[in-house]
Amino acid sequence: MHIPDGFLDPWVAGLFWLGSGVAVGLAVRRARSELGDERTPLLGVIAAGIFAAQMLNWPIPGGTSAHFVGGAFAGILLGPSLGVLAMTAVVTIQALVFGDGGIVALGANVFTMGVVDVLVGYALFRACRSVHETGAAFVAGWGAITVSALVVGLGIGLSSAFAYELTTTVPIMVVGHALLGLIEGAITAAVYGYVADARPDLVLGRSADETPAVEVGA
Repeated sequence: MHIPDGFLDPWVAGLFWLGSGVAVGLAVRRARSELGDERTPLLGVIAAGIFAAQMLNWPIPGGTSAHFVGGAFAGILLGPSLGVLAMTAVVTIQALVFGDGGIVALGANVFTMGVVDVLVGYALFRACRSVHETGAAFVAGWGAITVSALVVGLGIGLSSAFAYELTTTVPIMVVGHALLGLIEGAITAAVYGYVADARPDLVLGRSADETPAVEVGA
């Protein structure tokens, strides 16, 4: 899903930079009150895990590629603000150090994977959580990557610099990532379920009453 340089027209890249700048700026302001002794190391651990998972890419037709994103998982465990910051760090390091995604296109990659993926995943999880938590995590992982792929397809499809038009980029990106999203949704649900069972205190929205007591044996 990383967009390289040369795929976006300047005006499209500029709009993405503007959107990313506003979103990250708001996230920084709101995150100041959320960081603490437990959330800060969790932020680093989640960012590192997502960074490693995103290094696996599979080419799909239409000049694009698909890979695990992880923004929904970041949003679920960290919340929207810290989730946006974690994904922004991941995408930025990948572009500057490993050349995964362009520098001019960095605003677009941050917006799609660091903003859209996190916020859509968080919103879907919150909306479905009351029905089934693990199922909500699956829906969040699947829906977030699919919507993010739609935004990428629109961005490159609207750019005359890219070889394919909207009628090609949107269907290929959406269908390809909707299929991959089934895997991402399953992984998101599995990891969330493990964390919720092992460390329920790290799960946003869990009350102290839902944290299992520790039994002390003789």
